[in-house]
Amino acid sequence: MGVIRRRIHVTLDTQNEHRYVEVPFDVPAGTDSLEVAIRFDPTEAGIDLGCEGAAGWRGWSGGARTEYVIAADAATPGYLPGRPEAGEWKVVLGLHRVPAQGVDVDVEIQVPATRPVPPMPAAPPVERRLRGSDRGLPADPGLTWYAGDFHGHTLHSDGRLPIGGLAALGVASGLDFMAVTDHNTVSHHAHLPAEGARHGITLLPGQEVTTHLGHANAFGDIGWIDFRRPAQTWVDEVERRGGILSINHPISGDCSWLHRLERRPAGVELWHSTWFHELISTAPFAWFRTWPAGATILGGSDTHLLEEPQRPGTPTTWVAAEDDSAEAILDGVRRGRTAVTGGSTFADGVLLPDLMGTPALLRVGGELVAVDAEGLVLVDGAGRRRTVTSARASFAADPADGPFHLVLADRRIMALSA
Repeated sequence: MGVIRRRIHVTLDTQNEHRYVEVPFDVPAGTDSLEVAIRFDPTEAGIDLGCEGAAGWRGWSGGARTEYVIAADAATPGYLPGRPEAGEWKVVLGLHRVPAQGVDVDVEIQVPATRPVPPMPAAPPVERRLRGSDRGLPADPGLTWYAGDFHGHTLHSDGRLPIGGLAALGVASGLDFMAVTDHNTVSHHAHLPAEGARHGITLLPGQEVTTHLGHANAFGDIGWIDFRRPAQTWVDEVERRGGILSINHPISGDCSWLHRLERRPAGVELWHSTWFHELISTAPFAWFRTWPAGATILGGSDTHLLEEPQRPGTPTTWVAAEDDSAEAILDGVRRGRTAVTGGSTFADGVLLPDLMGTPALLRVGGELVAVDAEGLVLVDGAGRRRTVTSARASFAADPADGPFHLVLADRRIMALSA
């Protein structure tokens, strides 16, 4: 078929009317591969990149890439491999940042592709020295508290690590599980079971449904969720497919949650890694007070880069589950059996979770149990305070009075529970 070239001039008016611009092209029958590249001035604009095939969504790389290849047996990370089906395809451009004077975006489509897909770099397993579940935190009969992280990215979106690299960081942090939540794609899902088994950590399938009005994580192997549709459809569709939706970092600069919802999801990433910048802040609680009672509290490190000081598990989300399989962990979340801790150690420029010593606040037998929190203060959603006077202390605590948190004398927040 050869080369198709298009130039599109996008302006603020374009962005105001259409957040996503589609560039259609035809793929003939018998095509083995295709290649797309876009060019624009990155100092002036931020243009996201994705692909919709004739039979449905093929992937998204956002602002992480300016080109992709889709072939029968391989694809650029973020995109689904498979022989391109005949029909009308679309290059999808997300207008993230547009200058006042507008910007030209050059789109080049080659059918078939002129280059192969580079192999995904491999990450060697690391030696596991601890596992959060080995701490043996008090739990209801038949359940164990497993330590994990519900937010992390790989080369399948804007992370800089292969899936195995993220898994290795989770193992080094002592986590039992980690959710892989690449932006607006499910291309990573097929690789999670094998990479998790190779590294000895449960990898949960997730996707970060990402827009300029807020982000949400959809957990479960439920297929792709269309981020271009109204946010209420995310809630309804994830629930219909048996997944779990959680609002991400609701108070986080220009990534705060702004979507309006008639019916809200059960999950909230109340403790995002950005809270470590100011652990005395109560802003997330102010937002949470608008949420329905009984919401499930999660935490996420939002790991992207090896160069970042914060490692997976900062903060740590604990889930009381029957075992550490993906299905059991997600069932524990679905039933609201979660707690979040923020204890950490900083050494050699790296912030790691302190899984064995961090104060924890857990629901056990209908009560709140504070573990390794002697001298800390238990605070409920109305600001009422009780001092913890022993290494393991139980408190009557109605979930309607939550969320509950443990604070140090200097007011730094150390643990959360609903």
